[in-house]
Amino acid sequence: MTRAFLFAIFVSTAGAADPLWESIVPSFQPPLEYAGKMGEYPSPLKFKDGREVKTPAEWQQRRREIRQEWHAIMGEWPAMVEKPKLEILETTKRENFTQHRIRLQIATEQTGDGYLLIPEGKGPFPAVFVPFYDPETSIGLSGKPLRDFAYQLTKRGFVTLSIGSPGGDARLPVLTAGAKCQPLSYLGYVSANAWTALSQRPEVDAKRIGIMGHSYGGKWAMFGACLWDKYACGVWSDPGIVFDETRQSINYQEPWYLGYDPAVTRKRGLISADSPRTGAYKTLIERGHDLVEFQALMAPRPFLVSGGAEDPPKRWMPLNHIIQVNHLLGQKHGVAMTNRPDHSPTPESNQHVYRFLEWALRPR
Repeated sequence: MTRAFLFAIFVSTAGAADPLWESIVPSFQPPLEYAGKMGEYPSPLKFKDGREVKTPAEWQQRRREIRQEWHAIMGEWPAMVEKPKLEILETTKRENFTQHRIRLQIATEQTGDGYLLIPEGKGPFPAVFVPFYDPETSIGLSGKPLRDFAYQLTKRGFVTLSIGSPGGDARLPVLTAGAKCQPLSYLGYVSANAWTALSQRPEVDAKRIGIMGHSYGGKWAMFGACLWDKYACGVWSDPGIVFDETRQSINYQEPWYLGYDPAVTRKRGLISADSPRTGAYKTLIERGHDLVEFQALMAPRPFLVSGGAEDPPKRWMPLNHIIQVNHLLGQKHGVAMTNRPDHSPTPESNQHVYRFLEWALRPR
């Protein structure tokens, strides 16, 4: 069978009368070159003792096992903030939405500045948390092209919340007092508190909150969505969805991600004899873990990998493992990926992101 024939079958069973769905459905289908190929990645559908997961009930047990082990290696989160304080510092009218400059309580004893954008009209609206190095880029005020995700989404009818790195410097993250988790896990914790803050806004439909980000923001969004299952969907743009020590930008080993060790200072860059693995990253590699089992925590919630230089089409091999988990749970359309040659987003890749979020977060 040709790929065109397989695609026709896929569309016909997925709802071809829906124009929005038709515009994104190709991204849910691996190229024939990678269809069914699993690579040498660890299967999320195997317990630590080697038993295979065969039922949805067994998957819930396995899911708890994955979550508990990753938290044990990365360090447990601080206490959640039940009612994060969101202080409006300044309000500006922009085009068809209202822009609030805000200060958000991201931990019990820590705040972060950012922006809350609210579209015109009657809510409640779907919402998206858009983290990045700085919040101005996300709302289109930094001059960096094709990274103004929050601005573009709000014009399309989404409430968006944008904040920057805790402490202001991604490479020198400031964690709340007493936090003992790795910095990247801490970003997941911040994402959880951001979800809570959004869910408590009267303009927001709490059942329709997603998270997305690019590069550093993509890693942040991925850990936020995977570790906080109240996010309805996720989009990560070229973060590097596997551990790959040949790629300079897939740098989970760095101390501001998963390689933090207070007793060791490693030289930045690729793993080498002079710059070895450290922190939780070292433990994860030594125990044979990879991000594929971590991303399985998303199932059955849908996610899109907007792939570039770090996440080319061959990344369908680890994603095929997540597809298997979704199929076990009865989810046929849980994993999507688009690809572009370079790391930077393109108009086409961004349009697909926006359509995906419109589909994933529309009323059901």
